[in-house]
Amino acid sequence: MKMIIVLAFTLFLQGSLGELVCEELPVGLCSFSISSSGKRCLLETSASNDGALEFQCKTSVVVAINLHEYIEADECVSSCGFDRKSVGSSSDSLLDAQFTAKLCSPQCYHNCPNIVDFYYNMALGKGTFLPDLCKSQRTNAGRSMAQIQRSKPSSHGPVTSIGGPKSAPLPPP
Repeated sequence: MKMIIVLAFTLFLQGSLGELVCEELPVGLCSFSISSSGKRCLLETSASNDGALEFQCKTSVVVAINLHEYIEADECVSSCGFDRKSVGSSSDSLLDAQFTAKLCSPQCYHNCPNIVDFYYNMALGKGTFLPDLCKSQRTNAGRSMAQIQRSKPSSHGPVTSIGGPKSAPLPPP
């Protein structure tokens, strides 16, 4: 039911505005969304005049290759271990075996292209190939990205000048 509501809202937004603009998305749909221009939306916080914490949806400089006007499904956000009110991201999460177990799970890895693309590029930026990390996660439950980096140098894929490493098709983990 939630998915139908999100889809209907997305279609309404696109139909009435003509394009998906991060700054016009409600906070509850911001994280893991991609604008019409192909840039990722990110949730930021700021303090209001009375000191209360406010969330704002902003357009990032990071480009999501081959994804435009996309809102990741709630099921994906949940199965990959995230929350829509997540603020910021870090490659340090790839060092956490519990995080990589969720990211590499079939429910996340095979069904959630935006999240997987984002972390694929983040891993490449740290010299790790996400499919190798996921394969290792399955075979050595708990082997961290740091261990993979020490054991096998990786230079998969070209790096773009803006937005970090360039996306490549994801092979199965």
